[in-house]
Amino acid sequence: MALDMNKLNDFVGKFVQDFGASLHAGTVVIGESLGLYKALAEHPMTPAELAGKTHTDERYVREWLSAQAASGYAMYDPATQQFSLSEEQAFTLADENSPAYLPGAFLASLGALKSVPQLIDAFRTGAGYGWHQHDAWLFHGTEKFFRPGYAAHLVSEWIPSLDGVEAKLKAGATVADVGCGHGASTLLMAQAYPASRFVGYDYHGPSIEWASRAAERAGVADRVRFEVAAAKAYPGEDYDLVAVFDCLHDMGDPVGASRHVLDSLKPDGTWMIVEPFANDALQDNLNPVGRVFYSASTMICTPASRAQEVGLCLGAQAGEARMRKVVTEGGFRRFRRATETPFNLIYEARP
Repeated sequence: MALDMNKLNDFVGKFVQDFGASLHAGTVVIGESLGLYKALAEHPMTPAELAGKTHTDERYVREWLSAQAASGYAMYDPATQQFSLSEEQAFTLADENSPAYLPGAFLASLGALKSVPQLIDAFRTGAGYGWHQHDAWLFHGTEKFFRPGYAAHLVSEWIPSLDGVEAKLKAGATVADVGCGHGASTLLMAQAYPASRFVGYDYHGPSIEWASRAAERAGVADRVRFEVAAAKAYPGEDYDLVAVFDCLHDMGDPVGASRHVLDSLKPDGTWMIVEPFANDALQDNLNPVGRVFYSASTMICTPASRAQEVGLCLGAQAGEARMRKVVTEGGFRRFRRATETPFNLIYEARP
């Protein structure tokens, strides 16, 4: 075997980056949980000052700050021995209202990683591993990670890209958010369109309980309710809009879900499908975004689908052609890509 030492060194360098990133994920979750980023965003601080501000231990905080600086998640000034966040770092790490708030991604990844021992067995047996079987960190992290993107694009871009839907929502429409999880997408729509009525459905009972409490906190419980129901069995047959956010590919029987959505819509209703961005050909997804989605799909999406009936296992990188096939096999006659972002594809399906 003839090794190209330059290629070997490049690959080992990539490994060092990835190994550091895997450990760094834990420090991000710690920092977000303890309010370290938010406090540091106020002004430069020494470890002692940050520890005092956040009521934490100085020695732990000093090591944490050093890790942040080494990872490029904070800045260090040797002259003052203070750490700080740049505007960009603060925007993504300390501002929960930012469309680029990122710590939730690490919480979700650590939650998924807790299931690795069970997934090793699933690889051997071909068994599924349901969403509900994962650690609660995955559920909370998913909400924290996806909500900023939804807040940035859902009302301002995605809904306006659908034919006639925005006008219906402003006038007063009936909406089902299927696979709603903690209800972030449902609540954003309810806050934007007070004349409409919304119901969020999810098979995961604890998520529905969380979403119901969130609706109360948000002050929209008068026009939003959440119920436990599966994608192929939720009630109602007169919806103006049915939405599914980043979950159709997780379903065991997405074609069956498509048929049920069709049956639940008004004749002039619309189905909005939000999916992870993906090209149709695997080789066109071999990039940093595809890496995130294929890895998540290996641990979360594909096992979740395998745990359900049919177990089609579309995966998080299904692409437009496979989504079109699923939707049209469910009976929809019209399907189009309405809009996109670097992380999502938004489809419109009509009866």
